[in-house]
Amino acid sequence: MTAIKERIIGAVSLMSDQEAAIFWKLIQNRYIITPKTQNSWDNIEEIEPDEFDLAMLREIENDPDCHEFISAEEAMKELEL
Repeated sequence: MTAIKERIIGAVSLMSDQEAAIFWKLIQNRYIITPKTQNSWDNIEEIEPDEFDLAMLREIENDPDCHEFISAEEAMKELEL
């Protein structure tokens, strides 16, 4: 994953639900999401993490570089939105 994608994920994780909803609308307005695509997103099955996933999550928790985030405002500026 690229650094900018990681920063976006970090920024979204810090957003309130209201800010995240606004950000999602920005994404929807920028990228055409067809009914087929939308249905695909809505129908993604959620599964419990396996041992590999849990190991990655533990590694993230212990890596200080994974705890650096920027504010929603900073993300918006960087994305020129």
